[in-house]
Amino acid sequence: MLLIVGLGNPGRRYRGTRHSVGHEVVQRLAERLGVSLEPSAWARTGRARIGTSAVLLAIPDTYMNVSGHAVRDLLRRNRRRPGDLLVVHDDLDLPLGRLRLRPGNGAGGHNGIRSIIDELGTGRFARLRIGIGRPPEGIDPVEFVLARFTPDERPAIDAAVDRAADAAVTVARDGLAAAMNRYNVRDRAPGAGPQPPVAAAPGPAGPTMGMR
Repeated sequence: MLLIVGLGNPGRRYRGTRHSVGHEVVQRLAERLGVSLEPSAWARTGRARIGTSAVLLAIPDTYMNVSGHAVRDLLRRNRRRPGDLLVVHDDLDLPLGRLRLRPGNGAGGHNGIRSIIDELGTGRFARLRIGIGRPPEGIDPVEFVLARFTPDERPAIDAAVDRAADAAVTVARDGLAAAMNRYNVRDRAPGAGPQPPVAAAPGPAGPTMGMR
């Protein structure tokens, strides 16, 4: 079984924000597969088949900075290993709408990925990153990732969400290597530099600041 987990922040306040684009991908995939995502412990989940592969779709109900709690629980209850996991999340390092599949290792500055690594004790799980671009000059990266996409950005993101859903299907059906060959492009736009730390949304126990 492949677990496809879309990261984001729960609630209407964060719906459609850049930081929650992982939610959108899993929701789009669920709609395509005719799957209803139902509450299950710390996530909303639904089961499907893609080709001959069993798939569990999941959207954590935890805030981004504690995503690892939900992911660890999903793996434990379904008796799966980190190698059975595909995590879908936003990425400031990639230009708007660009996709990048990787087998994974470090957190890359992403607070949700860091939480998962901390809880699982390993970074060896696949990631599907969706580029959200860099904030304009003078805009706090924290505010940028927690804001909704602009009307000008929305068409590119809608197309990227569709492609990301296609990529997740390819991972389930043909494997990660085949999906990487099909969907990966150059790593970054010309001139893109390293990115600064970004905060996550508040956790259940109160404001929790950290990297993105």
